Amino acid sequence: MLIPCNYKETAFIFAIFVFKLIEKIMYNHLKMHTFHIPVMGTGYTIDTPARVAHLGISSVISLVDDMLTEKFRELHNRRMGKPFQAISDKIDDFRAKRITAFLNTIDEVVQKKFAELKISIQKKSEDFEKYIETLPDFAELKERFAQAKLSDNWTDFVAKMQENMQRGSIDVNIMTKLDKPNFKDGKRLPDEYNDAHAALRGFANSNLDSSIVFSAGMNPRLYTYIEKFDDFFPDKNGYTKKRIILKVSDYRSAQIQSKFLAKKGIWVSEFRIESGLNCGGHAFASDGILVGQVLEEYKEKREELTAEMKELYFDGLKNTNRNMPSEEPKIRITYQGGVGTAGEHQFLLNNYGIESVGWGTPFLLVPEAVAVDKETLQLLSAAKEDDLYLSEISPLGVLFNNLKNNTRDIEKEKYIQNGTPGYPCTKKYLTLNTEYSGKQLCTASRQYQKIKIAELVLKNLKESEFEKEYQKITVKSCICAGLGSSALISEDLDTRVGGKSVSICPGPNLAYFTKIVPLKTMIDHIYGRVNIITQNDRPNFLIKEAGLYIEYLKNKIQNSELPMNEKVKKGLREFKDNIKSGLEYYSKLFSENNRMFDDKTKTGIQRLAEAHFQLSKINIENSIEPVKTNYCEEVEI
Repeated sequence: MLIPCNYKETAFIFAIFVFKLIEKIMYNHLKMHTFHIPVMGTGYTIDTPARVAHLGISSVISLVDDMLTEKFRELHNRRMGKPFQAISDKIDDFRAKRITAFLNTIDEVVQKKFAELKISIQKKSEDFEKYIETLPDFAELKERFAQAKLSDNWTDFVAKMQENMQRGSIDVNIMTKLDKPNFKDGKRLPDEYNDAHAALRGFANSNLDSSIVFSAGMNPRLYTYIEKFDDFFPDKNGYTKKRIILKVSDYRSAQIQSKFLAKKGIWVSEFRIESGLNCGGHAFASDGILVGQVLEEYKEKREELTAEMKELYFDGLKNTNRNMPSEEPKIRITYQGGVGTAGEHQFLLNNYGIESVGWGTPFLLVPEAVAVDKETLQLLSAAKEDDLYLSEISPLGVLFNNLKNNTRDIEKEKYIQNGTPGYPCTKKYLTLNTEYSGKQLCTASRQYQKIKIAELVLKNLKESEFEKEYQKITVKSCICAGLGSSALISEDLDTRVGGKSVSICPGPNLAYFTKIVPLKTMIDHIYGRVNIITQNDRPNFLIKEAGLYIEYLKNKIQNSELPMNEKVKKGLREFKDNIKSGLEYYSKLFSENNRMFDDKTKTGIQRLAEAHFQLSKINIENSIEPVKTNYCEEVEI
């Protein structure tokens, strides 16, 4: 090591060191956005990576609907001028093969666009300037870019940019519970042909270097199947090509699932925390535990969880004679659900160490980024708070975020009025009910509802009781087709299989976004360069979620059978106590962060006091009067 002989030399060397360090940090930042676009429905983000990944934006594709992936594979092959060979549903393992082919096509589209973007740097084109403009605000980087355009250092700048640019990840999502068994010639096929297993295999066999998001809880059989694919383990160079993201709503779930996988030598690279109620699609509510406390627990126990996972992971690799990773394994903590302002976004990064924030629902108003038809786009932009609600339309029996006056529900009501409730079951992804001699039926299907209504008639109930039970049967909607139809309509593709009516599942956050905007405008909103929210009374996302849980509790009480037994009362008391604990946590958090949680009409403290008051009015022992509910929010089937 050289020892400088005087102060000036020391200062000079130190200055060079600092300059190089800053330069490295700046170029590393260049390749990172601090937001991602979560999965939305089966179709809304079906080709989002092909639209935004070359700009460094990561997004998630649903693997539920292989008929839809086949349509979009054809679309993108046609756009690239490539021949298209359809994969027939008559061949063996067609579902996995369709998914693999589709993902490889999307990867090819992104590679092509990314290569063109890199070339545009040399030409100093508008495309590259637009790319620079979408990045988070690092003033030094933008200044260096402007200076490089006018200086003789452009070649050096280009080389560094091309070396350090990174495209967004083409991630995929599997809802673990959608693992329907399949049959051929009347015989059940092996488990590996189940829907989720086949989707996993489709991803595993693809060219992608990315992550698979597992949502809706643990599926041990599916998780064990991951062991069949080498890409989920370190290769001879210690690199893991395909990674695991767990979508979770509490710490315990993450702990159980990650340890189960680690013992098999499978590393969970990211925990994607999602609000139980302040998100779109299916709503998996917690036991009243508010998301702020969940985030705090992850923050406090992150190192502990990592250490526990590492020990099991390394043992798992040794026990299966796998290669060791070339770098120390790490975990990322990300969040999604109800975030709507740059302040909330930055708060999550700063206070909880979140590495990326999911912006789902707002992107439904960005047709550059998602596949949504014009009619649905107008319905979304006009939505108010009262238009967004938690419904019981999902055949899965899980509460589902819904938007009033969507064309799928309008079609459903016409079927009911015509005396033919239920849908023709054309896609069969939700045929999970086996109460009739083991035959697989979807509860939204006409066949199932006809049987249930016939049974109901034989009960000779009072008219009011009959109507109530009849509504429980007919409320179900064919969302497996409805959530993909908007994407098909937006690209003028064939809708004969699933029909043209549209299901849509935005979260409550949509009520505060009323403008259809370009991609750059939404990114500018995320990073605080513009503000596209015009309403003055939008509450902070944490306060909003607390209100949703209070209304959810009221609804649970209202729907409980009377008289309540002690077990039910105990569960409701615990739910209420958890909300109260969360509000007390927020009181401390809000006092430490001053005006971070204020909106233009009320302070965070005022809204918190209102929430405390609403919760205090709930009397579990005697609360039997009807309660108005208005809860709702982000997106996936």
